[in-house]
Amino acid sequence: MQNTSQLKRGLSVRHIRFMALGSAIGTGLFYGSAGAIQAAGPAVLLAYIIGGAAVFMVMRALGEMAVHNPVPGSFSHYASHYLGPLAGFLTGWTYIFEMLVVCLADVTAFGLYMKFWFPHVDQWIWVLGIVFFIGAINLCNVKVFGEMEFWLSIIKVVAIIAMIVGGFAIMMYGFEQGTGFSNLWEHGGFMPNGVTGIIASFTVVMFAFGGIEVIGITASEAKNPVYSIPRAINAVPVRILLFYVLTLFVLMCIYPWNQVGQNGSPFVQIFSSLQFNYAAHILNLVVITAAISAINSDIFGAGRMMYGMAQKKQAPAFFNKLTKHGVPWVTVLVMSVILLVGVWLNYILPEEIFLIIASIATFATVWVWLMILLSQYMMRQKMPAEEAKQLQFPVPFWPIAPMLTIAFMAFIIVVLGYFPHTRVALYVGLGWVALLTACYFLWVKKSGEKKA
Repeated sequence: MQNTSQLKRGLSVRHIRFMALGSAIGTGLFYGSAGAIQAAGPAVLLAYIIGGAAVFMVMRALGEMAVHNPVPGSFSHYASHYLGPLAGFLTGWTYIFEMLVVCLADVTAFGLYMKFWFPHVDQWIWVLGIVFFIGAINLCNVKVFGEMEFWLSIIKVVAIIAMIVGGFAIMMYGFEQGTGFSNLWEHGGFMPNGVTGIIASFTVVMFAFGGIEVIGITASEAKNPVYSIPRAINAVPVRILLFYVLTLFVLMCIYPWNQVGQNGSPFVQIFSSLQFNYAAHILNLVVITAAISAINSDIFGAGRMMYGMAQKKQAPAFFNKLTKHGVPWVTVLVMSVILLVGVWLNYILPEEIFLIIASIATFATVWVWLMILLSQYMMRQKMPAEEAKQLQFPVPFWPIAPMLTIAFMAFIIVVLGYFPHTRVALYVGLGWVALLTACYFLWVKKSGEKKA
């Protein structure tokens, strides 16, 4: 291992595009969507459309900054530069916290998926195996990592498209009784739990989109960020409509929404209950692939964030160490060791822990998105009009759209505290921010002042 000075630019457009898919299409869709459906009924489709529009604005704000200034640390760097060092410190470490919690949810779901085939094997054994496997992959050359992510995501995309086509075939040719568009309004109406149900579903909906901001982190390892970042971000709306809205639309048409449970993936459950057992086994393989892909992307993102923060003296200096292939090996190792907590949690805690983990991840995700939006807003405020006109990838509908999105993100944080089953996430999240603030003033700021 050697201390090389910088990361390698080994990621192409297709790598970055599919890495974003890897983070955003995972446990939140294949497992967590059951909770969102139970909360909102068929109206969950509206929640995914509204949440997706907000996420697209976050990505455009991040894209504007990443194309203007592609650096390691991405949005942590932008928060430091435009909002102050404390904001950058909070943003970077909260993103790392987000990725860790999301990974805990993903490894938990992986263990649950494996129970479909091996019901008598303890869940924690599968979790332990996947942590070691993903850690090894992340220590490879970044191009190897990008290729693996590309192929894992291809499997997900093909499977989702096949499932959509298969779902429409089931409806059109009547392979099963009780399938069709009428399922969207026959079981209590399109909005059975009212507006409150839609609002409650946002906890899982926003969790599902978490991790898509990894696009910004790839900027420092992209071969041509001015070209690749905009292309990856502009594909976000199509992905959301296809992979979330259309998929769940088909799912709820072929199966009554009020019978969707949370024992494993609802996708596998539905096809299994429709007696398409062969399809259920294939889908279980797909959701396992999706979980591996999401964990892979999340460890990559958190590791690169630690590296970028170490360069700004906001994380221990040993996070700067790189292999001869330009991989920050210490950060990958630390992430993998911490993920072993997931093994312990799967050993001692019941399956209900998933919602708690998901809601805590939602707080961290929304906090990071809020910082991205505020950083972009302040960048524009400080930027001369002539320079703003020269931006290569400007945010659309400035400044109305970013301001509305900022208000929406603040609303989601309030929602977490409103519902009893997610309130713990607000307490944990605010406690985390308070702890980080104390750490900043006790160590980071004091250390900077001593050196000055």
